[in-house]
Amino acid sequence: MPGLDLLATFLEIYRTGSLSAAAARLGVSQPAVTGQLARLEEQLGEPLFVRSSKGAQPTPRAAVLAARIGAHVDGLRTALAPSRQPGALNGTVRLGGAAELMSLQVLPALAPLSARGLRIRVTLGLAEELLSALADARLDLVVSAIRPQREDLLVTTLVDEEFLLVGPPALAHAVDQERLSADPVAALSHLPLVAYSEDLPIIRRYWRTEFGRRPPNQVAVVVPDLRAVLAAVASGMGISVLPRYLVAPALAAGEVAQMHQPVVEPLNTLYLASRRDGPASPVLAAVWEQLTRAGQEWGSL
Repeated sequence: MPGLDLLATFLEIYRTGSLSAAAARLGVSQPAVTGQLARLEEQLGEPLFVRSSKGAQPTPRAAVLAARIGAHVDGLRTALAPSRQPGALNGTVRLGGAAELMSLQVLPALAPLSARGLRIRVTLGLAEELLSALADARLDLVVSAIRPQREDLLVTTLVDEEFLLVGPPALAHAVDQERLSADPVAALSHLPLVAYSEDLPIIRRYWRTEFGRRPPNQVAVVVPDLRAVLAAVASGMGISVLPRYLVAPALAAGEVAQMHQPVVEPLNTLYLASRRDGPASPVLAAVWEQLTRAGQEWGSL
């Protein structure tokens, strides 16, 4: 089994796209990095990078390996690092993500770095728009609800969101539970929906995953903010599907009720992305490591 040092070196090459840049990040010589990569490739029995004048292009095997080990190696390196007083972080990171996730999870996780002097500039929006801004160097990091398919972006899995079907308690109590078990689509079809957008992306996915078809319900409210969706549901305007991290306080307070109990809650994976050829700055590395560590602590949202 490859050692942590070999895997850590591999990740730096993958993330920086260059053996020399990886050596600089690790504080070792380039021949040392070359030797460690050769040992890892020998143990795996296949090459991980195609080297050229433009740097080190990862093979498909490298992409799979990085996705599987990235967060785990980051966590181990942090845990094994000698304790020391964290230094100042002088720089700015431009970060993009969905408004709700940034407000409730991501920015609180970055508070320790802000206390060390890191300047954060946040852009809120949809994943496609933010990933385009990242590729165009208008952003440094993006938390994305879709997996980027561009080869020029470095991507790691961050965390899974769990989704719950919720409604106001009065509507939840009025649903026939026997009918809900036998034919959930019919049992819920008379209830109005509160949706994030007209095409019902979250609701439609839940219905198809759990019930095998699209929802036939009337759409009562469309508002492009999940916090507003939750407020509309709590006020009695209809039912909706929302991530657990957002709806948990309202559930605990009895402001909303879970309408349906799936065996396993439907999931949506969130990803952390940066440009593969972007600057390997200490502040960018610190934010990457802080968020991947937070994702491990969250488990699922």
